[in-house]
Amino acid sequence: MPKSVPSLPGIPPSDYPFSQVVEANGFVFLAGQVGDAPGTHGAVPGGIAAETRAMLDNVGRLLDAVGLGFGDVVKCTVYLRDFSEFAAMNEVYREYFPTEPPTRATVGVTALAADYRIEIEVLAAR
Repeated sequence: MPKSVPSLPGIPPSDYPFSQVVEANGFVFLAGQVGDAPGTHGAVPGGIAAETRAMLDNVGRLLDAVGLGFGDVVKCTVYLRDFSEFAAMNEVYREYFPTEPPTRATVGVTALAADYRIEIEVLAAR
C-alpha cells in the first residue's frame, strides 16, 4: 500500500510543514502531539497531568478521525522534559492504555517546541 495522507474531518490542518497523520502498509503514523487545547498553541495550564491528558486527548481525536482507537496503538515514543514528572505522566497515561498497553520508549529531552513539558509520537496498526 503506498503512502497516503488521509483527510481528517473536524481536525484543522497543521500550521507547520508536516502531515498530522500518514498511512502506509497498514500502519498509521501520528506526528508528535502535545498538550494544547484544540485550535490553540501553547500548553494547557495545570502541570504535567493536565498536559498529558490534553496530549492524549489530541491523539484520540486523530485516531478517531481515521477510524481507529487507543486499542490500535502498537508503539509510542514519549518525550519528557523533566524526568521527575515520569510517575505523574504514567498515572494519566495508564487511563488511556489500561490493559495491553503498546510498547513505549520514554526519552528525556532538554526542550520541546513552545515550552511544552511532554510530546508523544504514536504508531497504530489498521
